[in-house]
Amino acid sequence: MTQTLIVDTDTASDDAVALIMALRAPEVRVVAITIVAGNVPLSQGSRNARYTVELCGSEVPVYEGAARPLLREAYSATYFHGEDGLGDQGYPPPRTPAAPGHAATVLVNTIRAHPGLTLVTLGPLTNVALALLQAPDVASLVGRCVVMGGAACTVGNVTPAAEYNIWCDPEAARICFRSGMAIEMVGWELCRGAACLNEADIARCRALDTPRAHFAVDCNATALHANRRLFGENGIGLPDPTAMAVALDPTMAIRKSRHRVDVECEGTLTRGMTVVDELDVVRRGLGNAGGWPAEDAAREPNVTVCWELDVRRFKEMLFRSLA
Repeated sequence: MTQTLIVDTDTASDDAVALIMALRAPEVRVVAITIVAGNVPLSQGSRNARYTVELCGSEVPVYEGAARPLLREAYSATYFHGEDGLGDQGYPPPRTPAAPGHAATVLVNTIRAHPGLTLVTLGPLTNVALALLQAPDVASLVGRCVVMGGAACTVGNVTPAAEYNIWCDPEAARICFRSGMAIEMVGWELCRGAACLNEADIARCRALDTPRAHFAVDCNATALHANRRLFGENGIGLPDPTAMAVALDPTMAIRKSRHRVDVECEGTLTRGMTVVDELDVVRRGLGNAGGWPAEDAAREPNVTVCWELDVRRFKEMLFRSLA
């Protein structure tokens, strides 16, 4: 059975690799790509997505959406991905323009046209929140919403408490997490350690000797150095491809469980923290003193938290998409 996907992304280097995985996956139809500001400004993210689509020989339409968070100032991650988000390799502009229409409206219309589809989010959740504010009913029409975002009971990558995508627009993330949508959270921590592309993995990519394989390595050149300098990782971290792997094959998450998850919007030190009730204390009425809304104690867990990735199979999927 063909899987229908719509991808919302702030296209930088790891996003581009994730798009390749989706566009090259067998029995998967990507019906639209929507762009949000995040890693790079909106226009640059759109350009990068359209370049990647063309690299894959695809004609999937790319729609532009929110140019800034709902309430916050925009904060890009060009320090990590390069000024153009693709490692400053000088890639030419795409031939295809952005498709007409705002991403939020496109999300609403596409979800209604394809109930049960999989929504994959690779950037801040601004577009998705705007879609939910416009049409709250679409939350129940999404079969799976795989979110690359958050850090489940672990350290963040933009502050000690928060992962970048959620931190950028915590209010949007809170709207999404409280919407009733079937969210699967793939935190940034799943791309660390053995999941990084090490020297042998990079050499294997080069040996494939395809334009996609070389692009996947080259566009992550800046990210490779930043990953070493900032996080002490010996390789290319690919958070968005790990989420895409889970979206394409749910069994890639070899340990997952459902929990109450909310997003901190008011904290001085914890803006954007994904607060995972791993021990179920809120539902059992033990966590209300910590500031959770009283009504949360009666609510069921709202998010499937992915704790562990099948690293070997993830890399095999990645290499197949680049071949």
